[in-house]
Amino acid sequence: MNMKIDTQALIDRSRTILLTNAHKTLSEASAVQLHEALSSAVMEIITPLWIEREETRKASKQAYYFSAEYLVGRMVFNNLFCLGILDEVRAKLSACGVDLAVLEDIEDDAFGNGGLGRLAACFLDSAVTHDIPLTGYGLRYRNGLFRQSFQDGRQHEEPDDWSKYGDPWSIRRDDLSVVIPMKTGDVLAVPYDMPVVGHRGRNIGTLRLWQAESLLDTDFDLFNQQKYAKAAARKTYSEDITRFLYPNDTARAGKLLRIKQQYLLVSASLQDLLRQFKAQHGTSFELFPSFHAIQLNDTHPVMAIPELIRLLRLEGLSFDDAFSIGREVFAYTNHTVMQEALEKWDISLLNAVVPELVEIIRLVDERFIEEMRALPQNAGKKHRDLVTDSRCILRNGKVHMAQLAVYATHATNGVAAIHSDILKKKLFADWYALYPERFQNKTNGITQRRWLGLCNPELCSLLTEELGSDAYLDDLYLLSRLRSRMDADATSGNTLARSFIAVKHEKKRQLSDAIRRETGIDLPPEMIFDVQIKRLHEYKRQFMNALSLLALHEQLKAGLLPDWQPTAYVFGAKAAPGYARAKAVIHLINLIAEKLNRDPETNSLLRVVFIPNYNCSWAEKIIPAADISEQISPAGTEASGTGNMKLMLNGAVTLGTYDGANIEIVQEAGKENNFIFGGTVEEFAQIQSTYDPKTVYQNDPLIHKVLDMLTDGTFPDEDGAFAELRSSILDGASWHKPDHYFVLYDLPSYLRAKIAANREYKDSISFARKCLYNIAGAGKFSSDRTVAEYAKDIWKL
Repeated sequence: MNMKIDTQALIDRSRTILLTNAHKTLSEASAVQLHEALSSAVMEIITPLWIEREETRKASKQAYYFSAEYLVGRMVFNNLFCLGILDEVRAKLSACGVDLAVLEDIEDDAFGNGGLGRLAACFLDSAVTHDIPLTGYGLRYRNGLFRQSFQDGRQHEEPDDWSKYGDPWSIRRDDLSVVIPMKTGDVLAVPYDMPVVGHRGRNIGTLRLWQAESLLDTDFDLFNQQKYAKAAARKTYSEDITRFLYPNDTARAGKLLRIKQQYLLVSASLQDLLRQFKAQHGTSFELFPSFHAIQLNDTHPVMAIPELIRLLRLEGLSFDDAFSIGREVFAYTNHTVMQEALEKWDISLLNAVVPELVEIIRLVDERFIEEMRALPQNAGKKHRDLVTDSRCILRNGKVHMAQLAVYATHATNGVAAIHSDILKKKLFADWYALYPERFQNKTNGITQRRWLGLCNPELCSLLTEELGSDAYLDDLYLLSRLRSRMDADATSGNTLARSFIAVKHEKKRQLSDAIRRETGIDLPPEMIFDVQIKRLHEYKRQFMNALSLLALHEQLKAGLLPDWQPTAYVFGAKAAPGYARAKAVIHLINLIAEKLNRDPETNSLLRVVFIPNYNCSWAEKIIPAADISEQISPAGTEASGTGNMKLMLNGAVTLGTYDGANIEIVQEAGKENNFIFGGTVEEFAQIQSTYDPKTVYQNDPLIHKVLDMLTDGTFPDEDGAFAELRSSILDGASWHKPDHYFVLYDLPSYLRAKIAANREYKDSISFARKCLYNIAGAGKFSSDRTVAEYAKDIWKL
């Protein structure tokens, strides 16, 4: 049953809160005051249902999602939308002289950075909408990743204090605080509960986030001795643990901080679950797996495995019993095939923070070795190799967290079909040979409530009119009915395609206005909007995109692209503060933008913008406006991607490689409706030992020229960063081969695909139909489907 909300009563309650707390009327209130009052009023209304549903869930088995980040985005608009009252509240406030849009800049992105965190948020949305009992556990960072700005084209980072305007969507639960034991000093973990509002207000779930605090805020004796810094040192040390999302860990201090973050997350969450369990079931811990399924979102929370064993041993269980319970409870999601992203912690670092876990990890490793030795003699060479090497979990003084996760859980899943295949055949091939029954695929998904319903109401209106209802917001597979509508549309004047073109133009106009306000750069909505929005990493190949822009500019200048359709290239990305090469790519793209945008010969045909501080709020503007979605990582490197799904759902064609979920997108929407280029996984495997990028460089004059532009004075390079970029491609580096991510190898076919997509845009009706076929094929990529598969196949709910 949908929650019925009297919106006038909601506005009246907001007015009362404003008068009481700020002595302001609705029309007098600042954006911050209005946000606080409106959000608080909504919380008052939904809390009774929230409490009721939490109690109901206790009676049966529940799933718990352990994740280092949750990219929840702006909550006020999402929650009003999910409650079904956004438009009504906007209209009633407008009648009071208040524009709800003033709240857009109040909530910053908190607790998350990229696809990993956004996936976690989407899963919670899908679970609560479809009444799947899933609770999220994470960390309440006081600052997000960082606030990005550009200074002379270079990335500049500043703290991103998301809560500076308050946090009306969280409830502090001091009564549920737990002590986290660490060798460096015990810390208090205080939970904050956030509601997760299901679509149409039918259900409310919970995201519980832990904030690190000191057990003793101030040493009063030291304070009275006027040693103020020392008196507050304990408070500062404790709060540092959750002060920043993903602190720079290039040095030992940063690595220790990351370990403390991860340990606080898992220890606090498990202590919380055991407390709840004992309150209901006493010490019958053999029943713990009957009521709990815990999903480890990547390797960040894998410390939960030894920590649960530690906690159960404190309750009197043997190591073997505790291990068996843990294996039955835990499942592991792998999100990467990149070795550098598979966490490996030095034992010395773990010993400095949580030596008790090191002892347990050694016991787990010994158990593994014993299991391998117990295998029959004819079990096969791979099995015996694991016995003789015996360092899959502990090796070279490091704990390999991914190996620990695969061994000590009952399920390991990849997040796209090709990714799961690579896990079985390459990354975890030895483990798959041992435990084939544990490996699964769960292709990622996105919530259509936020990534269509909330961010693209214009397209929703069109789809609802065509399909007869908005039921696709609960069942995305219903979009497949568009195919028959489009067949009829082709014989009746393409009215659907024309309507779609009008919607897309309006979203492009809205984005253009926002970009002009933020950057001063004008992107006419008549241009093609070609976007690449994702974390800045070498394997994402923003560098290849940058080289292609220089190549296209050269061809335009030479008159070699006579039918070129005017195109705006939109970038959004943050580079990790310690990732010098990624930051150099940002600098390069900004300099390219400056060069191309100022060229009077071509700037009516080619413009570039790099949006500063790209975040979830910007994504909600960019994704509905995109015509072309750049998904250009080399085949076999992107686990899945979810930005590709969001762009597809909003009617963008994919310009991409056979990588991650791109393969499944093409299967669902048709290869003829997308633009695929580049080498395949098999192709790269074949050429790995023979490929020399200098051959491409020497034989292709255009590529030769644009790569040389990095060092020939076209762009200033005082610090040599661009020369290093060029060298990394042609000569490699101590830690990788030349052109490690096949930039030059794929660049020629990439340019051909870009030009082909541009050429086909000239026939606006044909291109619009490609976009609509992508929308029609998006049903598989709902997180509703993904979470239902987890619940059935892994969590056994």
